[in-house]
Amino acid sequence: MVNLGKIGIWLPAFPGYGLTPELAAEAERLGYGTVWVGGSPSGDLRLVEELLDATGSIAVATGIVNMWSDGAATVAESYHRIAARHPDRFLLGVGIGHPEATATYQRPYDRIVSYLDELDAAGVPVAGRALAALGPKVLALAGERTAGAHPYLTTPEHTRRAREILGTGPLLAPEQKVVLETDPAKARELARPAVRDPYLSLRNYQRNLRWLGYSDADLADGGSDRLVDDLVVHGDAATVAAGVRAHLDAGADHVAVQVVVGAGGGDPLPGYRALAEVLLGS
Repeated sequence: MVNLGKIGIWLPAFPGYGLTPELAAEAERLGYGTVWVGGSPSGDLRLVEELLDATGSIAVATGIVNMWSDGAATVAESYHRIAARHPDRFLLGVGIGHPEATATYQRPYDRIVSYLDELDAAGVPVAGRALAALGPKVLALAGERTAGAHPYLTTPEHTRRAREILGTGPLLAPEQKVVLETDPAKARELARPAVRDPYLSLRNYQRNLRWLGYSDADLADGGSDRLVDDLVVHGDAATVAAGVRAHLDAGADHVAVQVVVGAGGGDPLPGYRALAEVLLGS
């Protein structure tokens, strides 16, 4: 199984968001265990390969390849190419996405099962893949058919519930958004769009947040302050680090930290450097 370490960085594979081979090399130097390639990266996984080529030991994971965008055969071929070149350093994260973004989206659970069946047939090992999972049914499937679960846009309470469902064996690697800003109003100004767009309009995220006890009022108008504060940890580096560690205390094996840099991108490295000093002793 790929060793992710306790703390990783999560960045979307979009232009302007700083996810480059140079950033991966710096993350490795700082002591992070994994670079998560977010934002539905292409199934050819060329960016994953570039990040691995530029580093020597840090793991790279996808968070996640969308099952509707790239067929299992294509993704399996890419997996084997990368695993042969960089053994034990790549975790293939796959997921179903959401219905609002996919015209052909239907019967999500059946699609997940059939996709995992196809990965099995193509020789992608269970230990080499993880599944995006929020609700109990898919969390349980993640524990049965993959190395474990990669939940997105969650809280330590979700992590606690997910661990109860998964049991003690499978991987649990949630994503956690953070803003390094001590002024709550300024922090929320940056954090709210990262929660609202598009997640609060998507049924799977709405359903998960209601499962965690948030009300319709919390989900309305871009999200209540309570919801935004819970989903995007903000404050100085020590405060943010405590919010990240809360997932580990709740049962996570690894936390993928996303430094929110604002709409359109920006430089996340100063934030990751500041957190490394507190979280990793760098």
